[in-house]
Amino acid sequence: MAAGTLFVVSAPSGAGKTTLVKLLLEKDFQVRHSVSYTTRPPRAGERDGREYRFIDIAAFAGMRDRGEFLEWAEVHGNFYGTSRVWLEEQMAKGDDVLLEIDWQGAQQVKARFPEAVGVFILPPSPAELERRLRARGTDSDEVIQRRLAAAVGEMRHVGEFDFVIINKDLDIALADLLAAVRASRLRFPRQRARFADVFRFLNY
Repeated sequence: MAAGTLFVVSAPSGAGKTTLVKLLLEKDFQVRHSVSYTTRPPRAGERDGREYRFIDIAAFAGMRDRGEFLEWAEVHGNFYGTSRVWLEEQMAKGDDVLLEIDWQGAQQVKARFPEAVGVFILPPSPAELERRLRARGTDSDEVIQRRLAAAVGEMRHVGEFDFVIINKDLDIALADLLAAVRASRLRFPRQRARFADVFRFLNY
């Protein structure tokens, strides 16, 4: 088992995942954020290498065919993938890594890393989810309706995750996410991997 913990955070679009992950990274410096590759165009204010690594479909297909992705998926007509090599290097050093991926990607990650900790973020209600999507002001009504329809199917996979956070109040949801991360680090197998010398003395 690697010394680092792998966290997989999933949510339907509009549940507040990006905001919560950003706040978590500001508060917990032991967690490193995995920047996914995507074929979707950057949104206003996004920068290559920060939110995503933006590449074209041909480059993405090449990486996929060479086995460079831990997981990849098509979401709303765009492709997303996680670098396998980078992630394994970080965990071997003892760093915790957080992936923001959809449920399809989470299933692929769990198949290769059964010890990965899954966290699913839910909106407090379908009505609030729609309100948040419309408040962005970046998508057409057609896109919003498509995202809402997809969200129902995505949320049905909530039972596949270890922790579930209802993002009704941002401060409470952040506290819950921090608690899930910290509690996961204290599990016996993870502590034994991280502090091998201590447990070697105890003949573990």
